Parts: sequence; structure tokens; C-alpha cells
Amino acid sequence: MTSTDPARPLAGKVALVTGAGRGLGRAFAERLAAMGAAVAVHGMRENGPAEYGEGTTLTAVAEEIAGRYGVPTVRLLGDLTQAADIARVVESAAGSLGPLDILVHNAGGDIAARGGKPDPNDAVFIAEADVRAVLDRNLLSTILTCQAVAPGMMERRQGRIVTIGSTAGSRGRTNGAIYAVAKAGVTHFTRCLADQLRPYDVTVNCIAPGETRTGRFLGTRPVDERRMVEAGTLDRVATVDEVARLVDVFAGPLGAFVSGQLLRVDGGGQGWPA
Repeated sequence: MTSTDPARPLAGKVALVTGAGRGLGRAFAERLAAMGAAVAVHGMRENGPAEYGEGTTLTAVAEEIAGRYGVPTVRLLGDLTQAADIARVVESAAGSLGPLDILVHNAGGDIAARGGKPDPNDAVFIAEADVRAVLDRNLLSTILTCQAVAPGMMERRQGRIVTIGSTAGSRGRTNGAIYAVAKAGVTHFTRCLADQLRPYDVTVNCIAPGETRTGRFLGTRPVDERRMVEAGTLDRVATVDEVARLVDVFAGPLGAFVSGQLLRVDGGGQGWPA
């Protein structure tokens, strides 16, 4: 179904947003809902939204999005490093809301196996468990989730897939080397998948944020207050909305013929090609 309401161009569409309990994930889910899409709201933990003061429970987030935007939602829990959990999440989303038209795979982040940030010198000293956790939660989860969603889109010959990378994946960094490697893998996987899905009218693109003022970002590191302004300079930390609104392009009508692209959202902090 194609919406004829320009204010809600995604009416009749179904979206799955992973890692949607807080931060950018919730913002992506809200923007899709504002455009009329029914949204499956995924999280790894029911109380995840409360961990950095961005809500209470995943159930509450799904209910708030449904009430605010007047769209169907469903709340789904699962560990997206596990194929069985991914299959259940995808099947439950489609069973509750209908076949998936949009996937925004936001789950991941610069997190370690024990929940904190890896050592700043992690290219050399990070523990094996943390290496596996960062790679699994970012790169492996992207590959497996896209593999679970893509066949249905190929069969219906339509769909939009949006992965979430990072500027770290295109420039590297001292602090968080394994995370940068994982996000570089996400970028390349996105381009490969886009090429494979071209004949099926399925677009695949990657949003790569720089520093963004999510609850987790602000709660896990010191931030120079001079970079917390919202106007007058691009040398600042992005607001959540400045990143999230890019999903309007990749998932909406403007992105119908755009695929295989990486779009950095960092105020021009990187002045060379990805």
C-alpha cells in the first residue's frame, strides 16, 4: 500500500527498529511512526530505557509511541547476536504488524562484554571476551538480522534496510579500535548487501553518526560543555534529532533510488571520503 497523505508517507508500511528502547533507536522509531509506519520496537532488556535515564521500560516506550503517533506498535525482546532470537523477533514483528517493509538496525554500540567501555588501548590489550562482544553486537548482529529480513523483502520485491555505522568505522580511532573495526565491517557489508538486493528493488544504506548526545554517550564520558551548543558552529556534539531525521530520507519516498550509500552525520568533522 502506498500512502497518499504527504504528511504520513509511510502509512500502511511496517518497520522494525532494533535497539529502539532509548537514544537514537527510539528516535528512529518515533520518526518512522510520525510518518505513519507501524513500528516493532525491539530491545535487549525490558528495563534498558532506564539504564541511562531515557525512560522506564521497553513496553512503556512502545505504548508511548503508539499513543503519540496513532500507529500500531509491538514490543519485542531478543539478543540479536543469537540466530534463534533474531528469527523469533522478525517472525513476531511480521506476525503482529504484517510483512516488514523497513528495517532500521540500530542495535549495538561501543560496549564491552561487562557493560562498560573497552580500555583506551584496546587494539592491543582488550580482553578476548570484550573483542567478541563488540564484534558480535555490532557486526554479527547486523549481518544476521539483515539475513533474516532480506528474503521476505526479496520475495515481495520491495523494502528499505538502514544500518547504523559510525564515523569511527571510516576514520579509525585510538579509543575503541575494535568498535571502529566492527563499524567498518558494517559499512562494507551494507554496500555488498545493497549490490545483491538491487534486482529486488530493496535499498540498503548506512547512517554513520559522529558524537551524538544520547543518554549513554553523556553518561559514559566527559564532554566539553562548549561542544554542547546547538547553533552557531558545526564543531559540536550532534543532537539526537539531527541524526535520526536522516531515516526520513533512507526509509521515505526521497530514498527510492538511493542505495549502497554511507552518510556521515558529524557536522563535517571528517573531510575525506569514507
